[in-house]
Amino acid sequence: MSKLLLAITVISFSFTTLAQNNQNSKEWFISIGLNAINSQGTKSPVSGMGDWAINIPVSAAVELKWESGLAIEQSVTVNSFAEGDLIDGIVLQEDFSYLSFDTHVKYYFGKHIFPDVDWLDIYANSGVGFFSIENTNLSFNLGGGLLFWLNRRQTIGIRAQVIGKLALDHSESGIDNNHFQTHIQAFIAL
Repeated sequence: MSKLLLAITVISFSFTTLAQNNQNSKEWFISIGLNAINSQGTKSPVSGMGDWAINIPVSAAVELKWESGLAIEQSVTVNSFAEGDLIDGIVLQEDFSYLSFDTHVKYYFGKHIFPDVDWLDIYANSGVGFFSIENTNLSFNLGGGLLFWLNRRQTIGIRAQVIGKLALDHSESGIDNNHFQTHIQAFIAL
């Protein structure tokens, strides 16, 4: 319970701080799509492609983005591991549900690299998360992604991102430890 309280406090503080510190032009976005989880205890997000969890691959998020390129996102992800799936080299003997809540601070820097390209944006993100497989754990998250705009007004897009989740209680966590999560989502301005 104390982990959940800590996660809620950090998330609330993050939203409040960013909302108060940056009052310039901002936009709200939602995203919804699919996710896959690689929890094989490797350092590579593409290792063992056939063993990824994609049983209930739903993910959704709300993002507040400022003109400066800074953004904050709150996401929720649902997935599951089926009996026979691999987690950290262990074949599961039963089904497990996966649920995560993540808060990320993002920086969109694509305009700095490709100033004349308006259909692509590149971003890096980091933040904290709360996730549960068998038990619960907190994580430090680090990742990035690509956002492909489908219209000139940049109100509809497709994004692909990879997030590495480093469990804070790794040594005692059992199967609730480090993993990668890959997303592909529709990205829509509100």
